[in-house]
Amino acid sequence: MSRNRSMIFLLALLLLAGSVSAAEPKDAVSGQRALEHVRELVRFGGRVPGSPNHGRAQRYIIRQLRHASADEIEEVDFVAQTPRGKVRMKNIIAKFPGPSREMVVLAGHYDTLAQENFIGANDGGSSTALLLELARVLGRRKNPLTVWVVFFDGEEAFKRFSPTDGFYGSRHQVSAWKADGILDRIKALIVVDMIGDKNLNLRRERNSTAWLVDLVWQIARASGHGIHFLDQTTVIEDDHIPFVQAGVPAVDLIDLDYGPGNRYWHTPDDTVDKVSARSMEIVGEVVLKTVERLGRRWPGRKSH
Repeated sequence: MSRNRSMIFLLALLLLAGSVSAAEPKDAVSGQRALEHVRELVRFGGRVPGSPNHGRAQRYIIRQLRHASADEIEEVDFVAQTPRGKVRMKNIIAKFPGPSREMVVLAGHYDTLAQENFIGANDGGSSTALLLELARVLGRRKNPLTVWVVFFDGEEAFKRFSPTDGFYGSRHQVSAWKADGILDRIKALIVVDMIGDKNLNLRRERNSTAWLVDLVWQIARASGHGIHFLDQTTVIEDDHIPFVQAGVPAVDLIDLDYGPGNRYWHTPDDTVDKVSARSMEIVGEVVLKTVERLGRRWPGRKSH
């Protein structure tokens, strides 16, 4: 092939690549982008609060949020009293302004279980990855109301879940926002956790606010994703609990049926090959449509 023909061929490829890129919706959730975030996070290894890998994950999250065009990125540093003593932790909040001060909070945890050889691709990785992808989309669209995307630290217990062990980041944030008067501005909290399972089965979580669960499930069915949003119920304690207890409507989207007999959960088998881009994309699409619906109207604050 002559040099001129080679150049023409190369230019054609570049134009084709550009047209494909232009055709890709910039304001749609990409499961592939989320999966790349999971891969990057697990390369750090376990992200246990206080560890070097935990710090690497924090810096990665903040760097990605800067690319997402957040109006503000707030780092909430605090010291948690744990069974292993005092541990420095950090919640990370990306803020996307809307036409009113009232807001919806999208949240999940980025820490991982303090267990040897545990890298948390789904449990800690998928929630972080989807939130980063949601932040990218929110930064590229006109949002119907203010949205804050929150990465909670310290969701995992150091020994066993109790009122004083686990949910450190969400408990701290409820207390801080209550003191600042921010809690009353939150119209709904949507928590995502373990939403990357290839066999995605989300059940109605009974600690969540009933009307908000109904709304999410209605939107999932209308979007053609009803097969993944089951009418079966479950009871799970997660980062939504401190908010529900404080009177904030909240829903926990979690698939705690991870592998045969849930055998991948909290084990070294929680690896990237178990995580699905499509599952994260489905949950992300439903979450964004829920935000849009909440931007139009929502039921009364006290209807839990």
